[in-house]
Amino acid sequence: MTLLRAESLSAGHLEVWRMLQRAQVRITRHLEGELLGAHDLPPASYDVLAHLAGAPGRRLRMNDLAERVLLSRSGLTRLVDRLQRDGLVMREACADDARGLYAVLSDRGADRLAEATPTYLRGVGMFLARLDEEDLARVPALLAKVGDLGSAPEPAEQVDPLAPGRPVPGLSAAP
Repeated sequence: MTLLRAESLSAGHLEVWRMLQRAQVRITRHLEGELLGAHDLPPASYDVLAHLAGAPGRRLRMNDLAERVLLSRSGLTRLVDRLQRDGLVMREACADDARGLYAVLSDRGADRLAEATPTYLRGVGMFLARLDEEDLARVPALLAKVGDLGSAPEPAEQVDPLAPGRPVPGLSAAP
């Protein structure tokens, strides 16, 4: 990978960066509006519930969950506090590590996730519908290039929250 020095960034480079930022913000805002409007569930909360639904025993260590949802540990702690207050998740102590905690999806959380998933998938589908088959074939490689900055973990396979263990068509990482 060849790094571009700040002084070598052209106006075209910066425009690509701005376009990427605008696309990400617009997609996120649209999805947020849909999830909040229909289910009073922010995308970050949906993401936590979906990851827990796809995990063995519907639970993950807080550190692992923070990595998967791309939040700091403190940010995840605050989010899980809210989800716990709403009865959507529970915390359990780790038997093998007195300092460790698991976040566990509750039945109420699974129900809320099941209600919100069609809205989420519709929102994702609206984005993907703008891409033709050729675009869809190129996007994973492009995003892998820009997303691999050397320190980021590999993205986990996305699983269908309504059928844990089954990859979500069109959202799972390519083998």
